Amino acid sequence: MDFLAVSDKTFVISGVANKKSVAYSAAKILQDNGAKLILTVQSSDHAQKVSTLFPDSKVIVVNVEKSETITALGQNLKNENVKIAGFLHSMAFANYSEPKAFHETNWNDFAQATRISCFSLIEMSNALIDCFEENSSIVTVSISNTRATNYGYMGPIKAALDSTVAFLAKSLSAKNIRVNGICSGPLKTSASAGIPGYIENYLFAEKLTLRKQALKTDEVGSSIAFLMSPKSSGFNATGLVVDAGMSANYFDEQVVQAAH
Repeated sequence: MDFLAVSDKTFVISGVANKKSVAYSAAKILQDNGAKLILTVQSSDHAQKVSTLFPDSKVIVVNVEKSETITALGQNLKNENVKIAGFLHSMAFANYSEPKAFHETNWNDFAQATRISCFSLIEMSNALIDCFEENSSIVTVSISNTRATNYGYMGPIKAALDSTVAFLAKSLSAKNIRVNGICSGPLKTSASAGIPGYIENYLFAEKLTLRKQALKTDEVGSSIAFLMSPKSSGFNATGLVVDAGMSANYFDEQVVQAAH
């Protein structure tokens, strides 16, 4: 039974890094349910790796720091008369090579991270506008709490991404395109490993989940696949928090006792 109703539908997926990435998990679930994939990557080197993971799918290099490559993506798909049922925006970058206090954030780092992590959602959605089918879905990946200060300047950028979801949903509503965000709790991914202090925070977050088990990447991937599918038609302009109950458990008894 095709519960997700995505069989033979085509989806554009950005952000597949490796088998540990959220985008990989969501893409694999969609593919396993009969969907066709078009994957975008930042570089040709990366394209070879992703082609190995999804050998039957088209992989296209789109450097979101260069508007012309985004425009070319949309134009090429339009010229090929490709119709897509959804777009997954799973891109984020912050320069943590030299960790600084938040008030020392420099403009170049902030601007680059904003363009890759937030503005690219707007720019890619606009480039793909003529390729979307009726009742299509756009999903982006955010974080469960944009006020969690361990994310540094990425916190305010993810807050901007959350706001963008609502504005983009309103802007695309006339075309019957839904826009939602997945607000994920901490995950063990290659990308998150580059955040200073992340492993310690990840282990602490695990203790705050109601089940005392860390959030799994495929749990977030499943949630994304659902939001990408027609089965989530009632969701729009929404940030769906997926954190295994962590946000309701700041005063967990075991954690409080351990702090005494």
